[in-house]
Amino acid sequence: MLAFIGIVVLGFFLGMRHATDPDHVIAVTTIVTRQRGIAKAGLIGALWGMGHTFTIFIVGSAIILFKVAIPPRVGLSMEFAVGLMLILLGILNLTGVLRWLQREFSPPVEMASRPENTTEGNRLDRTLREMGLYNALRPLIIGIVHGLAGSAAVALVVMAAISDPWWAIAYLLLFGLGTIAGMMVMTTALALPIGYTGRRFSRWNHAMTVTSGLLSVGFGLFLSFQIAISGGLFSASPRWTPR
Repeated sequence: MLAFIGIVVLGFFLGMRHATDPDHVIAVTTIVTRQRGIAKAGLIGALWGMGHTFTIFIVGSAIILFKVAIPPRVGLSMEFAVGLMLILLGILNLTGVLRWLQREFSPPVEMASRPENTTEGNRLDRTLREMGLYNALRPLIIGIVHGLAGSAAVALVVMAAISDPWWAIAYLLLFGLGTIAGMMVMTTALALPIGYTGRRFSRWNHAMTVTSGLLSVGFGLFLSFQIAISGGLFSASPRWTPR
């Protein structure tokens, strides 16, 4: 029982801490700066966390159950994909393509603001409808890609610490739930100043959007360079340490 409680607490809170990794924060900030509303920001965090958890749970479970060995080049390639995605997100944000996609794949304002039953049960439905298909799929897909880069590292650490494979899989699930909760808290916290400045200081809000785009491109370039050069992704003997 004590071991079970320890796994529950450790997995959940390490998942919340995992949500604050720099690449996660920058990627989600790039998305949230283009979104208005605290509820929508929290939903973005939940969708990102669900995509991240899905990949970690599926890939991590396969690694734990079937003792799959991850070749260094494959591990580096998964992390390199995250760097490229950060660069792409930043460029799309800076060029305004994200705003165009959001407008194209979101419902018209008159449709989104149509009077409906205002009960608690309909709030999530209205929020999803107002976000549009693109705004809902974007954080989910980005979370899946980020989970792909981290799933091997999490699974290998769990394998070293927990001998029972089913307890290890339970830990992965709790880790994922903690990541979802942590990302929801973080995106909601990010949305507070963005929503405030968006209503009162449009120039400042634009500056925050540009800054998040530049950070995304800069960190993506740094991560890609580190993996390609220091990790030797394209060399004959790649070096990869799961982290």
